[in-house]
Amino acid sequence: MKSDIRVRFAPSPTGPLHIGGVRTALYNYLFAKKMNGTFILRIEDTDQNRYVPGTEKYIIDSLNWCNIPFDEGPGKNEKYGPYRQSERKSIYKGYAERLVKDGNAYYAFDTSDQLNEHRKQHELEGKTFIYNWHNREKGRLINSLVLPDDETKKRIENGDDFVIRFKTPKEESLVLTDEIRGIINIDTNTLDDKVLFKSDGMPTYHLANIVDDYLMKISHIIRGEEWLPSLPLHVLLYNSFGWPVPKFAHLPLILKPVGKGKLSKRDGDKLGFPVFPLAYTNEKTGEVSRGYKEDGYFPDAFINMLSLLGWNPGTDQELFTLDNLIASFELSRVSKSGAKFNLDKTNWFNQQYLQNKTNDELTKLYEIILKEKGVNPSYDFIKKVVSLIKERAVFVKDFWSLSNYFFETPSSYNEKASKKQWKENTGELMKEVASLISSIDDFSSSAIEEIIKNWISSKEIGFGKIMQPLRLAMVGDMKGPHLFDIIEMIGKEESVIRIHKIINTLS
Repeated sequence: MKSDIRVRFAPSPTGPLHIGGVRTALYNYLFAKKMNGTFILRIEDTDQNRYVPGTEKYIIDSLNWCNIPFDEGPGKNEKYGPYRQSERKSIYKGYAERLVKDGNAYYAFDTSDQLNEHRKQHELEGKTFIYNWHNREKGRLINSLVLPDDETKKRIENGDDFVIRFKTPKEESLVLTDEIRGIINIDTNTLDDKVLFKSDGMPTYHLANIVDDYLMKISHIIRGEEWLPSLPLHVLLYNSFGWPVPKFAHLPLILKPVGKGKLSKRDGDKLGFPVFPLAYTNEKTGEVSRGYKEDGYFPDAFINMLSLLGWNPGTDQELFTLDNLIASFELSRVSKSGAKFNLDKTNWFNQQYLQNKTNDELTKLYEIILKEKGVNPSYDFIKKVVSLIKERAVFVKDFWSLSNYFFETPSSYNEKASKKQWKENTGELMKEVASLISSIDDFSSSAIEEIIKNWISSKEIGFGKIMQPLRLAMVGDMKGPHLFDIIEMIGKEESVIRIHKIINTLS
């Protein structure tokens, strides 16, 4: 049975979803599922000048790839819809006017030029201009607090540009509670009178956010710490409307790998990692940004990594399934301080998830890569290759570089290894090895190994003189799993062909 816990993820469709936004969505999702509540997606598109077509779909696709789909939102269980703020435009004006009527807000007619002049004058005097109780009723600013009622009405009827500003109370001490940061004390005298509504009929984020959260019955607001400065205004708005205040939790930043400043796309570009869940193409510039999906990360590994950037389970456990995360997640264990992004650790998570997948799961993924390369071996052959090389891989895309020699004869040989391993008499010894391999009937790895090692012993030469050049012949490099497993899998004929090829190339 669903509880009354309702949380929302409310991104703006102004570009691709940063991993900081994904983590905010994740923590909302985990909290909702832990409390048997509802996870809501709301698109906050009041700023139409910055709206980028296609990004709403990108956001939804990203949540789905991460396996944290919303329960309620655009086109899905629209119990309190619509879920795009641009489609809720008609709702907000009445609430803004209600604040004015109750004396909690006022009309302001100051132009941008006039406000800029006030700022410049304050700067000349060594002061900072703040539109609030200091000056809103002293006659220097043009608003309904100083204008006669009929003048205010006339200006509105004439279509003059205006905004509705919140009337921040004077000389009050706000005691706010954050689920992560604890008690916060604010002196209202330090706050400015934020704009809530504009004459073009669009609300600002502050008003739309509060009204929507109330109408959608949001119980907990879990968002990034960049919204912490807005907390006093938002609580004051709830109080002004006489609405119950939801619980707030402000999440710490995801920091650059060096630990100074918020992680940005530029950091990813510079250091070689994505900061978006999915690849994104800027329709205006054509620029393509990398995504974790396209870079080969598993969604569950990505989510596991992201969950620990700011949250601590209180144990040494690092690997969590989504169900584990839901069961373990507590807002009280979210850190107040930022968490540094670590690419090596991110790759480690992906490697752990790769190792924990079954050979069948990995074989199906590798099959796709091989088909793209025009290589079509049997499923069982691919599965055997996967079992031999997967421990060395971080991504499935690594499989080809780790195992291409199973599917094609080496076209070249590692130069450094060739100089070191190929001596004056190596070619003659390799001819003998080729003849020996041709004569083996039981072509199993163990039988081949026994016969060749007995032969080496009988020749009274060092094992390295044969084993190293033989690996070079089979692989083209000094890498790979057990040498005789490779020989068994590529077969007698191919093994002999490779030995003769290296003899002809290096002798």
